[in-house]
Amino acid sequence: MHPRPDSGRGDACVPTWIASPVDLERFAARLGGAAELALDTEGDSLHHYPERLSLLQLAGGGEVALVDPLAIADLRALAAVFADKRILTIMHAGDNDLAQLKRRYSFTFAAVFDTSLAARFVGARALGLDVLLRDYLGVELPPSRQKDDWSARPLSEAQIRYAAADVQYLVPLKDRLTEELTRVGRLAWVEEESGALAARAPVERPANPDAYLGLKGARTLPPRHLAALRELYETRERLARSADRPPFKILSEETLVRLALASPDDMVSLVAIPGCTPRVTARWGEAILAAIARARALPESELPSIEPRPRPRLSAETRRRIERLRRWRAGAAPRFGLEPWILLPNRLITAIAEAAPRDREELLAMEGVRRWRVETFGDEIASVVASD
Repeated sequence: MHPRPDSGRGDACVPTWIASPVDLERFAARLGGAAELALDTEGDSLHHYPERLSLLQLAGGGEVALVDPLAIADLRALAAVFADKRILTIMHAGDNDLAQLKRRYSFTFAAVFDTSLAARFVGARALGLDVLLRDYLGVELPPSRQKDDWSARPLSEAQIRYAAADVQYLVPLKDRLTEELTRVGRLAWVEEESGALAARAPVERPANPDAYLGLKGARTLPPRHLAALRELYETRERLARSADRPPFKILSEETLVRLALASPDDMVSLVAIPGCTPRVTARWGEAILAAIARARALPESELPSIEPRPRPRLSAETRRRIERLRRWRAGAAPRFGLEPWILLPNRLITAIAEAAPRDREELLAMEGVRRWRVETFGDEIASVVASD
């Protein structure tokens, strides 16, 4: 069953179900008067292909709402809410949610606070929302429903409780984490990182014809077998789209590599390959064998070849700076109570070692370094870079 239809503000524990453009516009208007809102999303990547955004959960102004993007193709009514600098959007580990919403709907987010980031900067070792809510608010979340098919309708009562709870407590959790961040003097750090997360452009994902080369074991295959892997990978993609099933539910990556290596030419040989169950061979056996046959028929001139992966050519001096920065980070991380990769990610270590900034100003000018790092230990980094 669904929650009650949209009928205005209600108990935050009884979410509003929004499945029409008119109801969405009314809800967005109500959110326009809120100072903060909580946001989460659910997809169906474990059950369908390509993945669809299946649910948006929002909480603000004393109301929790579940928005059905499968019923409302146009979500532009929410665009002005997310783009309003006066409204803080609170999320937990929201990088993927933000990227998807930006990519699908061209949303922009003016002000974001990520509770997962905040927890890292107060030194929390367990970052799951369930643990943070238990530790900071004494709240127990409903059992996880992350593996559910969120595109199925109607949602169950258990799904509704789970979806609502994911946003219902984010605002008070943000408040508690903000208190801790203020106490340790790191609120500005999280605000800067959250701002960068809000501003980050979504990464476009064009089709990659060489994606098969990323499978474990692919680069050790001889050319003919590599051609079989390429054909099998493309066949799996086509079958996944046709069946509306995630590719891994057609054939696992391990099975693809096994098939390419064995290159069976009949059903008897095919069923001997681990992962090629009777169900798999009954549904897709002919397509699998046809893919391998196409690879077998290719002339030598059309077989794929693997180009060596280009390795960055770093000078000896840059490599020495990298090593010094890593040693500094290993000692500084416990001093600041931060995980090393939060204190100074490897990508920044390499960039700093190459650029060799001489002072805080040059360090601040580097992309991605962030002001909080420069103000807190910029002098230390510059000194490490300059030392022999």
